[in-house]
Amino acid sequence: MAATRLPPVDAVLLGVGLVGTVLGRELTKAGLKVVGLERGQPRSTVPDFQGPAMHDELRYSIRKGLMQDNARETLTFRNKASETALPIRRWESFLPGTGVGGALVHWNGQTYRFQDTDLRMRSHTIERYGEKAIPKDALVQDWGVNATELEPYFDRFEYLLGTSGKAGNLKGQKVAGGNPFEDPRSRDYPTPPQKEPYGSALFRKAATSLGYHPFPQPSSNLSQAYTNPEGMELRSCMFCGFCERYGCEHYAKASPQTILLPKLLADRNFQLRTQCQVLRVNLDKDRKKAISVTYADAQGREFEQPASLFVVGMFALNNVRMLLLSGIGQPYDPATGKGVVGRSYAYQTTSGTSVFFDEKVNINPFMRSGACGTVIADFVSDNFDHGPLGFLGGGFIGETMSHGRPIEFHPTPPGTPAWGSGWKKAVARHYNHTSSVNVHASSLAVAQNYLDLDPTYKDAWGLPLLRMTFDFPENDLKMSAFLTDKALQIGRAMGGRQVSGSPRKGPYTVTQYQTTHNTGGTVMGADPSTSTVNRYLQSWDVPNVFVIGASNFPQNASYNPTGTVGALAYWAADAITGRYLKQPGPLA
Repeated sequence: MAATRLPPVDAVLLGVGLVGTVLGRELTKAGLKVVGLERGQPRSTVPDFQGPAMHDELRYSIRKGLMQDNARETLTFRNKASETALPIRRWESFLPGTGVGGALVHWNGQTYRFQDTDLRMRSHTIERYGEKAIPKDALVQDWGVNATELEPYFDRFEYLLGTSGKAGNLKGQKVAGGNPFEDPRSRDYPTPPQKEPYGSALFRKAATSLGYHPFPQPSSNLSQAYTNPEGMELRSCMFCGFCERYGCEHYAKASPQTILLPKLLADRNFQLRTQCQVLRVNLDKDRKKAISVTYADAQGREFEQPASLFVVGMFALNNVRMLLLSGIGQPYDPATGKGVVGRSYAYQTTSGTSVFFDEKVNINPFMRSGACGTVIADFVSDNFDHGPLGFLGGGFIGETMSHGRPIEFHPTPPGTPAWGSGWKKAVARHYNHTSSVNVHASSLAVAQNYLDLDPTYKDAWGLPLLRMTFDFPENDLKMSAFLTDKALQIGRAMGGRQVSGSPRKGPYTVTQYQTTHNTGGTVMGADPSTSTVNRYLQSWDVPNVFVIGASNFPQNASYNPTGTVGALAYWAADAITGRYLKQPGPLA
C-alpha cells in the first residue's frame, strides 16, 4: 500500500532530543512551520519521571527502560571485517536513548567543552610533532571549525542548561580553582559548582600534592535554582544518585523537558508526532534535493511528509543509518578508503581504579549526582608532551562517582570470591569505604573501524540493521595504560588501604558497559572526500539536509560529547536561520 501523502511543511526534524529541540525552537522562532518526528513515546517530568517509580533500578538500570527497543531495532557488531557480525540483543556497552528528549533524559549531566587542539587535531599534531606522529591507520583530521568560533555557542548552550562550574580562563585570564587548560571563555558558568563529595575532596588533595590542577567537574545537575534565558525554571540537585539511566524527578537535571521543550510545544509553528519510525529521506530524481520523509506510525501505517528542509538529529549511530538507508552521501569502503558515510567511527577509551579505605573513612556513595566530582585535565588532549609516549590523545582523571545503587555498586578488592558468603561480606565491608577514580579518554578514528548496513539482518520494518566494525586501536590501548598508571598514583596518594585498577584492554566487547559516547560516521570537515557534511553540518551532496550530533566528530576527544553537540546544534541553527533560509544552497 502506498504511503499517505501529507500537506507539506517548511521543515522536518528527525528525532526530538537535544538536537531536535534546539533546532525546532530556532526554526519556529524564524517563522518556519516545523514537524518533529520522534520514534519513541512522549515523556514529561510529571508524571513520567516521578518517584518512587523512577527509582526502580531493575527496570531502568538493568532492563534499560528508557532505551531503544532492540527487539525491534538494534545493530550488529563484530571486531573486524573478517568476522560475521551478530545482532546486539541486550544493551550493555552503550545505551541508545529513545522517546521524547532522547539520551539527554538519561544522561549524567557532565558538560564539557572540547579544546581547540581537539578541533584542529591533525594540523596541531603536525605543527608540534610532525606528520610521522600520526599512526599510519589513523584518520585524524580537523573539524573545519575552531574553539574561538564555537565559544559563543558553547556559552549559549551552557546558559540554556544552567551548567554549574568554575571558570579557569576568563577572556584569557587564568582563574584559580577552575580548569587552567580550558580555552578562553567569555563569562563564568551560569551557576557555581556543585558541593564537593568527601571522596572528591580526598582526590583534590592528592592530585594537588602530585602537582596536578584539580577543578570541579562541570555539571548540568544544578547547584542552585536557576531560570534560563527561555524562562524555564530549574531547581537544585538533591544528590539522590539516580541520574544516568533515569529521568530527573526534581527538575534539577538539564533535559529537553526542563530547559526548552515546553516552550517549543507551546509554539503554534511546531507539531510533535511521536511513535513515528522514519524509514527514509526521499530524494528527487537527480538525488540532489530531499523532498520528503516516509515514516510508519504506531499502527504500521506509512505516511509521506514533504518539506523544504530536513534536520537529521537522532542518536549518532542512527544518524549514520538514516543516511545509508536514504542514499545520501557515498558509503565508506574500508578496502579502498573511499566514501564518507560510516567513516571514522570512534568510541571512548575508559578505565578506572578503586581506592579501598579503612572503615573510619565514609564515602557515602549514595549521596551523589550524575556529574558531581573533582577532576584534572593535565592529561587531556595535547595538554602534555606526547613526543616520547608513542600515542596521540588523552583523557581526564577524576573522582567522579555518580551513585551507590545497590544492584550496580558492589566494590570488592582483588582476591574476593566471585559469589557466596565471602563475596557478601566483602561488599558489606567495602560499600561505604571505597572511592572510584575514573579515566575518561579519547578515541582515535582508524581505517578499519567503521559503520555500514548489515547484509543479513533487518529490523521490524524490514530495513537493514546498522553494522558496527570496531576494536580498540593500538594507539588507544597505549594511552589507556599511561593514563591508568597516573590514576593509580593519585589513588595511592589519597591514603587508601589498597588501590586496584587496570587499563582498557582489547578486544572490545559489547557485553560490558563502558560509555554511551559513540561518535563519527557522518563527520564534518572542509574536504568532501573525507567528510559527510561541511563545517555548518550541511550535507555536501544534498544541501537541504543537515545532520547534527556526535556523528559529526572526526575523532572523539577526552571529554564527554554533550556540550560540544549542543554548541554544534546552535552553530548549525545560526547558519540555517542567518544564511541558508535567505538563500538556500550550499553554505561552504
